[in-house]
Amino acid sequence: MQSFFWGNSVSSMQTEGGWDEGGKSLSVYDIREASKDISDWHFANDNYHHYSEDFDYMKDLGMNMYRFQISWSRVVIDGDGEFNEEGIAYYDRFIDDLIDRGLEPMICLYHFDMPLHLAETYNGFVSKEVKNAFIRFGKEMVNRFAHKVKYWLTFNEQNIFHYDHGFKISGYLKGEETTEELYRIFHNVMVCHAEICQYIHQNSQAKIGGMLAYAETYPATCNPKDIKAAREFDEFVNFTLLDCYAHGKYSEAQNQYVKNNQIDMHILPGEMETIASQKNDYIAFSYYASSTLNAEKIPDGVAPNQYMMYGKQDNPYIDTTEWNWQIDPLGFRDVLNKVYQRYRLPVFPIENGIGVREQWDGSQPIEDDYRIAYHQAHIEAMMRAIHEDGVICLGYLGWGLIDILSSQGDMEKRYGLVYVNRGNHDLRDMKRVPKKSYHWFKEVIASNGSIVYQNPYSE
Repeated sequence: MQSFFWGNSVSSMQTEGGWDEGGKSLSVYDIREASKDISDWHFANDNYHHYSEDFDYMKDLGMNMYRFQISWSRVVIDGDGEFNEEGIAYYDRFIDDLIDRGLEPMICLYHFDMPLHLAETYNGFVSKEVKNAFIRFGKEMVNRFAHKVKYWLTFNEQNIFHYDHGFKISGYLKGEETTEELYRIFHNVMVCHAEICQYIHQNSQAKIGGMLAYAETYPATCNPKDIKAAREFDEFVNFTLLDCYAHGKYSEAQNQYVKNNQIDMHILPGEMETIASQKNDYIAFSYYASSTLNAEKIPDGVAPNQYMMYGKQDNPYIDTTEWNWQIDPLGFRDVLNKVYQRYRLPVFPIENGIGVREQWDGSQPIEDDYRIAYHQAHIEAMMRAIHEDGVICLGYLGWGLIDILSSQGDMEKRYGLVYVNRGNHDLRDMKRVPKKSYHWFKEVIASNGSIVYQNPYSE
């Protein structure tokens, strides 16, 4: 546990702001308008101008890793044009400032913010042109930064491309959203990951891993149909991706489904060989909640990738947040085991946290005992997986531990240990104010987790 990573994860559009500065091109997020409960994406928490203050908080917490995203639109004009040296220089300074504070940088290359030009011209990752543009962008970032950034990801939560939300996050703007197009999208994304994975090992000493969003999925009952539905969803959304990361090929269940349903994934010569050649150094994942599936709610003929759209059902045995995300630390331990025991690659949970509406009175720290309880239960579950189950785990990165926009653009869904004083439509002063959980988490890191879990098997 001496080299265990404790840290924070974010995306560019949820933190940076600076949407029209430094030579940045537009992304699909930059044109999304605000609504009653949703902010626009132009300012976020203004990390573009004030990241050093946030880095200082992370250093004070004792963190030793920060996972961030390079905005494709900030470093490549229109996504497939000239490289924007001003944008690249910004990330160069950003990385150096992290390293100066003892924070190991981890780069993610894509967190759903498709360059607007590529979305409007090619319809995003359904297109081979966009696949090629991403590979070009990714290889250049490796060339620029892999000598000082040891840890890399290509795609945030890559398995989301395997179900219907994949259209929105891939830059798909027009079309009928067919199952065949969905399969083309996730195949193109898999080729991109494999290409960058291969390239980074050929040209640097850096490490790279695939990442997925792993929501534990239980059968709603012990009805065999529910059990079958939960297993099939796991196979088509999680294991087919993990099989590529670990074994270089899609799940045989998925291959048979493609064949039986005559789905044309538009696989070009050499692409499966590229997927087969990848070597991942770890498997990263996000974990927030679990779900259950009720097979009776799923219409006949629905692809297993899409079961959750119809069959999701609340679990009566566990608590839930106001956003109906069900709190399940035991599910976290189970996911750590399922991934490690099946694939025997080190696992790395790099997103975990709870979103809650919070009000600051302008003077006293927010008493967020609910956040302490959430992280304590999940860190304890992770420690049990490590010490009692034999899981090799690289670290624990919380999500958005300084308040940022939620994935839907809601500033009032707060995940942070540090409050950022802005709302959805009132930017206020963006002052940073540590919450009660900040001081608790600082003690957890200082003890390397031992105040949460005392290992009964250590000497």
